[in-house]
Amino acid sequence: MPGSLGREFNLYWSGQTVSLLGDRITVFVVPTLMIFVLHASALEVGIVAMAQYLGIPLLGPVAGVLVDRWDKRLTMVVCDLVRLVAVAAMPIAYWCGVLSTPLLFVCVALISGATIFFNIGYLVAVPTTVPQDRLVRAYSRLEGSSTVSEVAGPSIAAGLYHLLGVASLLVDAASYLVSAACLRAMKPWGVTTGERVPVRSRLMLGFRLNWADPVLRRVVLAAVVLNSGGPVFVTVLPVLAYQGLGVSVGVFGAAMSAAAVGAVLGALAAPKISDRLGLGRTMAWALLLHCLVGLGVLAAPALPAAPVIGVTFGCYGFFMSCINVCSAPIRQSRMTAENQGVMHAAFRTATWGVIPLAALAGGSAVTLLTPALGVLGAAQAVMAGGTLLAAFSFLPAVGIQARMDRAEPRAHLAGSAS
Repeated sequence: MPGSLGREFNLYWSGQTVSLLGDRITVFVVPTLMIFVLHASALEVGIVAMAQYLGIPLLGPVAGVLVDRWDKRLTMVVCDLVRLVAVAAMPIAYWCGVLSTPLLFVCVALISGATIFFNIGYLVAVPTTVPQDRLVRAYSRLEGSSTVSEVAGPSIAAGLYHLLGVASLLVDAASYLVSAACLRAMKPWGVTTGERVPVRSRLMLGFRLNWADPVLRRVVLAAVVLNSGGPVFVTVLPVLAYQGLGVSVGVFGAAMSAAAVGAVLGALAAPKISDRLGLGRTMAWALLLHCLVGLGVLAAPALPAAPVIGVTFGCYGFFMSCINVCSAPIRQSRMTAENQGVMHAAFRTATWGVIPLAALAGGSAVTLLTPALGVLGAAQAVMAGGTLLAAFSFLPAVGIQARMDRAEPRAHLAGSAS
């Protein structure tokens, strides 16, 4: 069938769509619980947000080596089950009267660790289920699911939280069962490394592969800069909405979800835009615009908060979709199959390793500035600073397309780097 990507990809896509939607429930509910139930400070919110990414610098490199050796499908199923337990532990702790910020930190850190291993398999899975010429279309569908979950998820999460309270987290736990079942139903896939290369050698290879390739090097630099400022914006947003603007949980969820149309359009438009401009050029301009539109939050409270958040995140999601749809195929095209795992692991370690520090810095900065500026002023100042810092990611990204046009074939690059 024209446009069909096959049974295996459809199973994979279905499982990840459900799981991604469940993830957004937890991401929305955890800071909401902290602010309204535990009465946490902005610093505490930042600390738990840091835990969401803490596994990346700690586990990222070794995870790539290990997943290269393991059955990747089985690894992903086990990771789903670990995340199920960690998510379910949070409502159970609440019902037992022992829910606390340290406990949330531990649960979120466990989810983060399992996600590190899962995501390495996730990236390797796509090129095993679809041919090279359909990768952009496959990533566009996955990015569409991710985008829908990011913007529709908060509205669903707000409704579930209103109806079920902390029990809404059990919906995310159930979504991991769906993901595991879909993975289990797929045909076996995931090539394991035949020879047992020393861990240190594989670790260093992953970083060398990313740095030696002129295309990958610029993607890495752009992502590091983006992730140095972007997480500040996302971490402080609930503080801005709930404490600074006095937005209710339901209104905040609806405002976030109002951005769904713009974000989905981004996932649909990215392949067409990249066909016209090229993957590298599309990614570079999307990085710049993604960051600059974040300054839209400064329009509240002069304008109504809900529309400001909705419109800002509609544009924010549109350009984020373009970035993600372009980034993965660019990196995949530069690496042979046997080194995909270590390449992705090293990339995530280098580029996501700054996120915990950025999240902590965002929460800390708001706490420090609140006495002088108030919660609203402090949150807006910190979010604007993070957004402007992230906008500098455009500088290394702007040269990606030219280097792609004159880069050597991936097989040669992979061979020379190893």
